[in-house]
Amino acid sequence: MSIDAVLGGLLVRQLDHWLPGALHRSRRATLALAYAGDPGTAEAALRVVAGFADRLRGRRLTVLVLADGGPELPARLGVVEAGLPGDVAVHVVPGDPGRLPVVLKAAGAAGAPLLTLVDGAAPEPALLAATATGRPAEVLLTTTATTLRPALTAAGFPLVTEVELVPADGTPARLVAFGTGLDKSLEAFKEALWATADATVGYLDPAGGLLDVEADPPTGPLRDALLAELTRHGPRTVTELRRHTLTATAYRAGDAGRALTDLLDAGAVTRDPEHGRLGGDVLIIGPAPAARSTA
Repeated sequence: MSIDAVLGGLLVRQLDHWLPGALHRSRRATLALAYAGDPGTAEAALRVVAGFADRLRGRRLTVLVLADGGPELPARLGVVEAGLPGDVAVHVVPGDPGRLPVVLKAAGAAGAPLLTLVDGAAPEPALLAATATGRPAEVLLTTTATTLRPALTAAGFPLVTEVELVPADGTPARLVAFGTGLDKSLEAFKEALWATADATVGYLDPAGGLLDVEADPPTGPLRDALLAELTRHGPRTVTELRRHTLTATAYRAGDAGRALTDLLDAGAVTRDPEHGRLGGDVLIIGPAPAARSTA
């Protein structure tokens, strides 16, 4: 599976999660797809929208496709668009992602649910600021840059995660990042990330190390990352450590539970209360300072 195939599958899965919530929250929503290169995932995105036709009644969804796809792009998308309900308005706009702020403003995207894909463009501040005008706003970016976290945080996204996709065949890696303000969306993104890829693409974990894509990846690197977090900041609740896992590593929230269980079983950390379910409000305490200094 190529990186483009992974990214296409990731967009489809994230859209599957986003669209029902957006339609529930508001009578209008916007999906913006901006491409610096081939807009190959736009058709798949429209097919996902078509699958929610029954939920779109009484709602207004605007789909913006911003790309230099040539004169054949509207015709390609028109085949799928013909099967969409009248509540969906599709606008194909020629140009590069740098035009996105103007396009979003013209579409009246601010103040309502907004999901934006920016594929292959430089993370310019004005572009990212425009993607943050939705209520709520979520953005999925792919790029060859080394990091997108600072730019997304500065744009106003409180929850940011990023993972480098590394093909096994040696072709260039790509960075994929996601910004949101919703914990559930962040969890859905990580679940989609692991459900989409296969053994042909590895994930370079921000905490260090290349992870093979497996249903239950080894928790060793995550255990080290959680111990380091406890060392830096002191005791943390399970909820806080799950969020740290989602934002600072390539792992999923469920993987944090497995890693914490391993650490507790090994006596590397303790918990308060000592017994009961490992729920979100359970406090995890790291090694004592003396133990850390001899590690």
